Amino acid sequence: MAMWTPKWLCVALAAVALGACGKKDEAAGPAAGGGTAATADTGTLNVYNWSDYIAEDIVPNFERERGVRVNYGVFDSNEVLEAKLLAGASGFDVVVPGLQFLGRQVQAGVFQPLDKARLKNYAGLDPELMKRIAVQDPGNQYAVPYLWGTTGIGYNVDKLTAAFGSTDIAGSWDLVFKPENLSKMKDCGVMFLDAPSEVIPVVLNYLGEDPNSTDPAVIEKATALLKTLRPYIQSFHSSQYIDALTNGSACLVIGWSGDVLQARDRADESGNGVKVAYSIPKEGTALFFDMLAIPKDAKNLDNAYAFIDYLLRPEVAAANSNYVSYPNPVPASLPMVDEAIRNDPTIYPPAETAAKLFTLAILPPEVDRHYTRLWTELKTGR
Repeated sequence: MAMWTPKWLCVALAAVALGACGKKDEAAGPAAGGGTAATADTGTLNVYNWSDYIAEDIVPNFERERGVRVNYGVFDSNEVLEAKLLAGASGFDVVVPGLQFLGRQVQAGVFQPLDKARLKNYAGLDPELMKRIAVQDPGNQYAVPYLWGTTGIGYNVDKLTAAFGSTDIAGSWDLVFKPENLSKMKDCGVMFLDAPSEVIPVVLNYLGEDPNSTDPAVIEKATALLKTLRPYIQSFHSSQYIDALTNGSACLVIGWSGDVLQARDRADESGNGVKVAYSIPKEGTALFFDMLAIPKDAKNLDNAYAFIDYLLRPEVAAANSNYVSYPNPVPASLPMVDEAIRNDPTIYPPAETAAKLFTLAILPPEVDRHYTRLWTELKTGR
């Protein structure tokens, strides 16, 4: 999710000296400078969310309606958010972890249980999604879903056609995970998510293994394959690929569905001639949920609940989906979602595709350390 910063966010960040405007690669937040920004001031709300992950008018509209100032920080990986949360005194009132990270953060006592009576729109959440989420958040006690999506292939249509004669190969992970294929895209720019907890399970699934295996020998099968691809990967990053796809400096990425579709739309709007598309490979891929949760030490609870409840309004959820191209968990919003989005099978996958999607399990600490070590070796080429 790229670090593009809308005007309203620049104003909000400047108000708390976050310094995100005009910068790349920095995960900003109320406590980014090491201080604690949360206060008991009921006119304040401190939110930490993924970059490029909210419609431009949602925060300003909430501020006007609620009469509060929102200090809004952004990050681009679950690992960055987790480090801040586990360090304690994060200063945030609402955060947006991925489900598998939320699961282990709950075990670590990071969050407070939700008082669902304070969420008037809770009843409007999709019951089927809530059942799937309850596997890692038993009883849906600690969080509600914000948006969800898939991990797949983003590509430059013209560059892929030039290399392979058509874009048919984008329907399979073979495009990315076979060195003889990936090598053909090297010169126009290949980028992978800098997210071992996302990429390694996808590779394991491609290899016919359990994507959530904790067996070190099985996990190393994935990294062995990834090492054969390393010479052709330009960079690892979890946000810059949106701009890179948009402007044509990257032609093939492993990325998140809505991010790639945002790149597609921005390229179309720019008129630069770059054509971007997204594929959910036939072998299946990871389905992710990003969750709204309240840290245990949050100070502005009334505003935190009000903000979460605001995001669950059907009209607000629809506006979010229309802007970021990710599906939301509020069924009543669907009639307000743009037809092109709700009928896009890469956003709302059909049953046949959905059957091959898998969720990510909570990684035990020793497995997480193993992932981190192997990923560092991959990136550094050691």
